[in-house]
Amino acid sequence: MSDDQGMNQEIAADTGRQVLCRAADIAEAAGKGFVLGEGRQKREVFVVRKEGRIYGYVNSCPHAGTPLDWMPDRFFTNDGRFLICATHGALFEVEDGMCLRGPCRGLALEAVPVIEEGEEILLLPVGEPAGPAGC
Repeated sequence: MSDDQGMNQEIAADTGRQVLCRAADIAEAAGKGFVLGEGRQKREVFVVRKEGRIYGYVNSCPHAGTPLDWMPDRFFTNDGRFLICATHGALFEVEDGMCLRGPCRGLALEAVPVIEEGEEILLLPVGEPAGPAGC
């Protein structure tokens, strides 16, 4: 186990929050995927940054249940305006996960509560508000 993994477990034990990565690891109009838990508890999530704010979602298209990233950690359209599903090209608003175009139009990605605190991106416990403006 690395020092970072040990620190993550300590934070989770103390506050229920889990360090996902360093804030610097997620550039503007970029993202990073994470696998949380194991077995039946396994869940894939991703965090993206747009206009300086971070947003977290379950990495599963509401239409097909497939991961969004077409390559590891690639969630955005080429122009950086929308999230895109690799399976069928559905477009999603970054700010609320709402599908704008594609077979899941009107559905939304499942949000996960994340926050940028100091130099870290944290996954918050279910029910803890993510903070103002989706960050």
